[in-house]
Amino acid sequence: MTTEKKNKLIIGLFGFGVVGQGLYKVLQEVQTADAVIKSVCVKHKDKPRSIDSSLITLNPDDLLNDPEINLIVELIDDADAAYHLVKTALMNGKSVVSGNKNMLAHHLSELIGLQREYGVALLYDASACGSIPVIRNLEEYYDNDLLQSITGILNGSSNFILTRIFQQGWNYNDALKHAQKLGFAESNPSFDVDGFDSMFKLIILALHGFGTLVDPEEVFHYGISTVSDHDILYAREKSKKIKLVAQVSKVNGKKFTMFVLPKLVSDDEYIYNVEEEYNGVIIEGQFYDKQFMFGKGAGAFPTGSAVLSDITARKHSYRYEYKKLNFFASPVYTRDITVEVYLRYHDLVDLSHFDFESVSEKYTGPAYNYVIGKIKLDTLHKMKNLIRKLNVFIAWTGKID
Repeated sequence: MTTEKKNKLIIGLFGFGVVGQGLYKVLQEVQTADAVIKSVCVKHKDKPRSIDSSLITLNPDDLLNDPEINLIVELIDDADAAYHLVKTALMNGKSVVSGNKNMLAHHLSELIGLQREYGVALLYDASACGSIPVIRNLEEYYDNDLLQSITGILNGSSNFILTRIFQQGWNYNDALKHAQKLGFAESNPSFDVDGFDSMFKLIILALHGFGTLVDPEEVFHYGISTVSDHDILYAREKSKKIKLVAQVSKVNGKKFTMFVLPKLVSDDEYIYNVEEEYNGVIIEGQFYDKQFMFGKGAGAFPTGSAVLSDITARKHSYRYEYKKLNFFASPVYTRDITVEVYLRYHDLVDLSHFDFESVSEKYTGPAYNYVIGKIKLDTLHKMKNLIRKLNVFIAWTGKID
């Protein structure tokens, strides 16, 4: 078992994109971090960067095998490459800070085991909700069995796009391009706008909140990429906004469910006024009711600051204890629930694919049609690939049975 050095943190940084550059600049400003970046591994060495070229390398082994480097910070988009880097670093006796929610959602079970085996730590508060310290709060403050639900806007990019649409009347494509230009959207925008990013984050939060790790393939997620002017008009007529919302909640005490869906949000809900690239998370407990956390969820400095928080936590030997996983009887994941949704469609053929338990409202017009009805979450999950091929838009009303 390898014991880490307790002196100054010597960092090996993988990736120098938006977040990597943000971290580098933040470290220059915060002298109390007692950490220094020794090497930065990138794909293209000759690309112009605001960093000393002597720090740049193309060889991952220059970081992974350097005995002076005692902390690896992984900030790359490629989930498969990130997995290999993080796994190798842990096996080499180096603790790791990661921001790759895709990689973590798929491999956390194995990586938790490697932390124990090699006596190191993997921290990833920066992977979920940018500057909001949700994971550490779930680990430390909500380390009991009273938690009932976690609900929130977990993707700053989608929220930025929806803000531009609702507040400034932009169309979807222009809002998306602007989000990419500002560095809010991922290199693959589908991860943001189709709910993948929120789903990966929700899986991580569910592990720390409820102690169960769910396979990403088992979670239904649906995003905002098919939102239309008709849906915006409907929401406005009902005095609501559309927000991309991630939800994990207990069901009958011994089970829990989770999903990602656009939601028709009323003005009496906490997340109604969460705009731009901000995230908002509502944590609800059995005796403490609802508590709300708010902060920037995208951008170089908010996420870079979150990475710095993980770095300084590791300086003080902090590690996740996974209390819900290790010390509580974890609830069982289920999709056997019913959700009420707004479904906008154009053709009856598209509507015929949806097996509604009941329909409470129906509209047929010259430009579009919609129904509001209750449908099993498991039904939506089984047709998740088909839904993306249909000319429809789905939004959760907030009702769940």
